[in-house]
Amino acid sequence: MSKKLRINGHSHLLPYPEDIPDFMREKGIFWVDPERKNMLQKGWSRPVTDSSFFLNEKLEWMDKYKIDHAVILNLSQLYGNGLRLEEMKQALRFQNDFNAKLQHDHPSKFTTGFVVHPGFVRGALWEIERCVKVLGMKLLCLPTHYMDTIGQWRCIFDEENEPIFELASELNLAVEIHPYDGEKFIKLQNTAWRFHLIWMLAQCADAYHFLTLNGYAFKYPNMRICFAHGGQLAQINLGRRIQGFDGRPDLFEGKVHPRKSVGHPNIFFDTLVHDTGSLKLLVKNQGVKQVLVGLDDPYPLGEMDSEKQSSYPGKLLDLAINENIINQEEYDAMWDGHVAQWLFGDNDQEKQEFYNRVTSTH
Repeated sequence: MSKKLRINGHSHLLPYPEDIPDFMREKGIFWVDPERKNMLQKGWSRPVTDSSFFLNEKLEWMDKYKIDHAVILNLSQLYGNGLRLEEMKQALRFQNDFNAKLQHDHPSKFTTGFVVHPGFVRGALWEIERCVKVLGMKLLCLPTHYMDTIGQWRCIFDEENEPIFELASELNLAVEIHPYDGEKFIKLQNTAWRFHLIWMLAQCADAYHFLTLNGYAFKYPNMRICFAHGGQLAQINLGRRIQGFDGRPDLFEGKVHPRKSVGHPNIFFDTLVHDTGSLKLLVKNQGVKQVLVGLDDPYPLGEMDSEKQSSYPGKLLDLAINENIINQEEYDAMWDGHVAQWLFGDNDQEKQEFYNRVTSTH
């Protein structure tokens, strides 16, 4: 590519209130109020903190900050944990069809992900096939943790989910691992935003722990995984995990040493770690090629235009280049080539098709 592209590998988008089916509100699953001020679930609400949560405003926001393309993940509220089977299937089907239409209608602006529920593996495999072969999506969104059919919370990299990873590898899929729902299984009072500020990062570290112990990057070589929020606590925790593995081998029989997955070319992390010290550790641990831009817009914990937070889209990488943590070539690659590598791996044809639609004027 001659033009340097700015591709955001971690973004979210809300449907307009009128685009959400009535059953979602009637069942208390998820909806947005008519004034577009709050997103809601039964017994839960969160303010819509920026107009770019919605499509037209998102396009204006991207244009303002010269972001050429965005990878739209599923909404965390629609992982389907705790829903009855039929309600879960309908809710996830809505999310996936919504994202597919978004990519179809705006191919130069968006690449979108789809979500499945790992608690129902057979149904998840059917939905993966539908989303890839019928809807044309190549990004599988999975939570760090999920509730199984008997109400037990599990890590996504549980051995029961190996059929999902096998199919993801067979179909050459990118996979996003994103935390949510910590307050439902971590028995602490939900105060001071602790589940977003502390426990989400711990959830990512826990998922990375089991991904590496099970050696899935080696077992499923065509599946490429990206951890949200830089897998931030996984970076500072690496030495402790190695110490534990070596010190108590009796607890890890049949498992793979944590060192073997460090810097693996199919394990990626986004840049949303908020400070240059964390980014420096991430780059040192995993290698610069495994790091890609993720803004987590339009949430207030994302890189949004905020004077109060001293923030704007792309600020961390601008600081990193000023502090010589990365150079200009690496900066450009995090915004472009590394995102494409995560999405499509070594499939040059799919990469070229991706760049063709990103740079298309239609």
